Amino acid sequence: MTVAHPSESSDTSLSAEPSHSLTGRLRVPGDKSISHRALIFGALTVGETKITGLLEGEDVLATAETMRRLGAEVTRTGEGAWTVHGVGVGALREPSQPLDFGNSGTGARLIMGLVAGHPITATFIGDASLSRRPMGRVITPLSQMGAVFHAREGGRLPLTLTGAREALPITYRSPVASAQVKSAVLLAGLNARGVTTVIEPVPTRDHTERMLRAFGAHVETETLPDGALAIHLTGQPELHPCPIIVPGDPSSAAFPVVAALIVPGSEVVVEGITLNPHRAGLYTTLIEMGADIEIMNQREEGGEPVADLRVRASRLHGIEVPPERAASMIDEYPVLAIAASFASGQTVMRGIHELRVKESDRIAATAAGLRLNGIKVHETEDSMTVEGREGHVDGGGHVVTHMDHRIAMSFLVMGLAAHKPVTVDDATMIATSFPNFIPLMRELGALFVSHGQ
Repeated sequence: MTVAHPSESSDTSLSAEPSHSLTGRLRVPGDKSISHRALIFGALTVGETKITGLLEGEDVLATAETMRRLGAEVTRTGEGAWTVHGVGVGALREPSQPLDFGNSGTGARLIMGLVAGHPITATFIGDASLSRRPMGRVITPLSQMGAVFHAREGGRLPLTLTGAREALPITYRSPVASAQVKSAVLLAGLNARGVTTVIEPVPTRDHTERMLRAFGAHVETETLPDGALAIHLTGQPELHPCPIIVPGDPSSAAFPVVAALIVPGSEVVVEGITLNPHRAGLYTTLIEMGADIEIMNQREEGGEPVADLRVRASRLHGIEVPPERAASMIDEYPVLAIAASFASGQTVMRGIHELRVKESDRIAATAAGLRLNGIKVHETEDSMTVEGREGHVDGGGHVVTHMDHRIAMSFLVMGLAAHKPVTVDDATMIATSFPNFIPLMRELGALFVSHGQ
């Protein structure tokens, strides 16, 4: 048996075995959401944007290649260090080849918004997982702005998009709390005359607004009488290059953090992650469950609040997670379910219907994996309730990941503290967001064994 690296095989089964205490310090990859946006906004300036700490996972690399095909000069200058020579708002080049987003829903939806505001035509393609994901939630508002779509049934990839000859500014009340929908509309609005407004039922991650302001766009937000948030963007700004420092990804940090909480005797420091209030819901939730998480060295980098976390093994107890917190931790519910399995009592997660349309149906995939490892779980269309086992999780399951990187990493974390190893059917997709997950976790003491090759 050999240690597995997710990129070594196209079909790698991987097991996590019960491990001794995890100890050490680590820095997780750069935030994926900020990395995508840094490349996109850099391409819309005139001049050179320098980026450090960029996540070099497959999803972000697909966005880098896409921006090249749309006319920007995008260059890697070192580990996590990139430069983007932009073409300016309104000057994108029509691509001669399809834009391939691999597994990246974020890249696909954001760049649909970007292309929709320009008078060019582009074809969007992706892998089998991405091609199953609905794009209607962005097609609807972008069509109102003048874009024309030709897509598979259900608004799925592959699709061809012809952008508006003159993009129309709109006011769009989003029916879902989605930063991707908000960002797609704002990106289309960049090349529209006038003010484009997005109204969110619940505030979502605000990296797009923060970065637009940093690059020189005029963005205002207001809270409406019904509690919704309105974001107003003045179109056709002249964006100026701005150096971007990408902080650590809190969604990636969730995996070593939960592993340290559930493996007895562990103490781990995770350095330099963003604790943007629209992204930190998991950490608030874990602390409410009794997690020993110390927030240290708080600072600001690139307009984002950043800190180090010291995490010690803890006795967790179940809670009811407020549904209004879902938008700030939507990607972290699978690994929260792992933490909940080791807690005492029930953990109730409501308002999570968005998980049904991620890389997989994450409610169904998480619930199935939990049951395979001896955990009782109850699911509805938009909720999941996990019956904790007070640290005594059987394990022994062989989990189907459905090509979903977060399902794979979550159940590998479970295996480190369960009584018997936990196996995932395919770990290759981990490379889309956390390419060095296996070696970093091994340095802390995690035991991973490959059965592939």
